[in-house]
Amino acid sequence: MSFADIVIAAGYTIGDVLLAAAAGFVLLALGMLYRAVKGPTMQDRVLAVNVLGTNTVVILALLGAGLGEPTFLDIALVYALLNFLMAIAISKFTVERGGVL
Repeated sequence: MSFADIVIAAGYTIGDVLLAAAAGFVLLALGMLYRAVKGPTMQDRVLAVNVLGTNTVVILALLGAGLGEPTFLDIALVYALLNFLMAIAISKFTVERGGVL
């Protein structure tokens, strides 16, 4: 019996499963938010912010698929590009300031 068969037998739709997965990623993002604020080093904070951005993209994609709204996927793509540019900018700023990532 596959996972899809178990989900269907329990009365859940695939959209429900995707929304539950998005809720799980939100909980993981809260853990990363703690690391971004309390991280002992700059490297920890940069990595946590990058993971938060990636988590946000995954959450938006799951919400788009779960709710049947393709607009969320467009927003997720734009946010992924902004997250990449932010990671490059923070890395450049840190290296110019004398810190090494």
